[in-house]
Amino acid sequence: MFRVITMEREFGCGAAAIAGELAHRLGWKLWDKLLTEEVARIANVAPAAVKRCDERMDSGLHRLAKAFWRGSYERSSALGSQIFDTDRMMILMQDIMDRIAKEGNAVVVGRGAPFFLREERDAFHVFLYAPRAEKVRRVIADSRSSHEADDLVDTVDRERIAFIKHYFNADWPTRSLYHVMLNTAMGNEAVIKTILDTMHQIEGHPKATDYEPVKIPAPQR
Repeated sequence: MFRVITMEREFGCGAAAIAGELAHRLGWKLWDKLLTEEVARIANVAPAAVKRCDERMDSGLHRLAKAFWRGSYERSSALGSQIFDTDRMMILMQDIMDRIAKEGNAVVVGRGAPFFLREERDAFHVFLYAPRAEKVRRVIADSRSSHEADDLVDTVDRERIAFIKHYFNADWPTRSLYHVMLNTAMGNEAVIKTILDTMHQIEGHPKATDYEPVKIPAPQR
């Protein structure tokens, strides 16, 4: 029986609204913004600090500075051990994902969830995408300018590709990982119905995958 749905998505395809409605219909907890808030709570940092690391690599300057800290007298200081960055976020995210899998009844959006939970037999994995014009239309409808929408659609997914490659040594998307991949241009209701219908049809028969599990590289000390 499926107890968790992970939802990976292209930027602008409407996944947030779809995940929210799906969680509502199932009576499950939605882990989207809640993931950001939970990481911030555990790390004792502002949610804005977590959002800066959300599904993107740290800047090259930051990683260079971090390498310098490791090799300097500061490596044993509070600054060196407590700075919040994507490496630290991913360590915390692993623990949170393990807890989500144990508790169940959850819809989890992005943040590498299908990779973290790839070995969970009761997790149903979804990937949502859409034509570029549809994504731009949805982003503009979300109170963004056309110029901003064009820029976000072109850049956010590139950051996600780099993020998944670095932390999971995998392509984005890894197609064999998902039970279904759906085009949201067919409408939110059709997407939700397809997800629920497919879950019910294959429940109890987890999809075999040729995805080779890989460990998340631990941040160097």
